[in-house]
Amino acid sequence: MLNLKLIAVCTNKIIVFAIILTTQLSFASKVNFSLTPDIAYKSRSEKIELFSLGLWSENPQTALALGVENGSTGDCAGVTFALVANYSDNYRGGQIALVNYSKGHLQGAQLGFVNYTKKLTGLQFGFFNYAETIENGVQIGLLNYVPETKEWFAKFPNEVAPLLPFVNWRFQ
Repeated sequence: MLNLKLIAVCTNKIIVFAIILTTQLSFASKVNFSLTPDIAYKSRSEKIELFSLGLWSENPQTALALGVENGSTGDCAGVTFALVANYSDNYRGGQIALVNYSKGHLQGAQLGFVNYTKKLTGLQFGFFNYAETIENGVQIGLLNYVPETKEWFAKFPNEVAPLLPFVNWRFQ
């Protein structure tokens, strides 16, 4: 009888230990800590799904990223806060830094001194905002530039102008 109790207690402890270990390993696979993309807990090709903290990180991600410079490759989502710059291929979510750059499609918001995206669906708020094209979005800043808009007020109220101070928009 004592042996059965001992076996049951040991089995329960092993199961609890296995659950804790699995949970910790699962959490560890979703976070990244980095000094540079090559000096990091995760390699730059691994997707980060929860949290990234670093001086400079550069991973595909669907996470919260905090750093001096945050890079995201591929199709990414989440929120990135950087002291200097955020850059991405395609991003869905928010980018907040002095400089925000999305070389493809940004769906969400960029808040910074300089904001750039090829295609905007959402909001740019900063000193200088550039969107090569706006699918549906608004720019608020000192200078707002959308080169795809060729004429001034020709399609108002759906689009305004190629270059305007304070506010510019385009809706399809």
